[in-house]
Amino acid sequence: MTLIAYNQIPLPSFMYGTAWKKEATSPLVQLAVTSGFKAIDTANQLIHYQESLVGDALLALQQKGVRRDTLFLQTKFTPVNGQDRRTPYDASADLTTQVKQSMDSSLNHLHTDYVDSYVLHGPYSRVDLGAEDWEVWTAMEELYKLGKTKMIGISNVTAKQLKQLCAKAMNKPMVVQNRCFAVTGWDHEVREICRDQGIIYQGFSLLTANTGVMTHPAVRAIAKRLSCGIAKLIFSFAMQIGMLPLTGTTNAQHMKDDLAADKFKLSQDDIEQIETIAM
Repeated sequence: MTLIAYNQIPLPSFMYGTAWKKEATSPLVQLAVTSGFKAIDTANQLIHYQESLVGDALLALQQKGVRRDTLFLQTKFTPVNGQDRRTPYDASADLTTQVKQSMDSSLNHLHTDYVDSYVLHGPYSRVDLGAEDWEVWTAMEELYKLGKTKMIGISNVTAKQLKQLCAKAMNKPMVVQNRCFAVTGWDHEVREICRDQGIIYQGFSLLTANTGVMTHPAVRAIAKRLSCGIAKLIFSFAMQIGMLPLTGTTNAQHMKDDLAADKFKLSQDDIEQIETIAM
């Protein structure tokens, strides 16, 4: 199954996340791809990611016959406030230069001349979008025009900020990636905007941010009736409401189980129950 953004770029229906993998990043990316994942998410942010080790994995996979054009690669521009001292750009430079330098660094890390998706890791402002956000977004739009990325997007964004971006940007986001909490209806308001605008919504921390849902008797009852694990149930639910889920599992069997989440269907009643269970 593939998803299509408003600019007609297809995305695989599941994505493997590489945050917090540290020195295990390369073997885990190779395992994920050989297990069946076609989309890899990373970021040029040494606090939480090892983007260069994702690149090492891609080289190893190419030697095994896995072509670059068969994989969807997504990375991010992370502002200074999300970095430590090891910034992949000149932190004293203007923001436009920082974006360009970060992208060049990412392309070097990943051994490619383009990425499939380039994401602003988070707005500079907490409420609205500020001048910094608009300068960075304009720089990302330029990278999109130059073909260095096939899509641009934003992460950790509020509904209000997303509305502003869609209304005023020359190129609105093609993807949004948010931590997805069940207590907000699985980020219902942001997902609604994405659905209306033809934006692909990517949800992360679906399991770790919702441990109460994972143990809820109603959810366990649905999983028991469908003879599936809780994780597979949540991922299947996410896909059926139009979400592209991320998983960061390090377990080979869990990777296979997660990828099988699109093989069975929940009833509409099941979907409505899970969607509203924590609200």
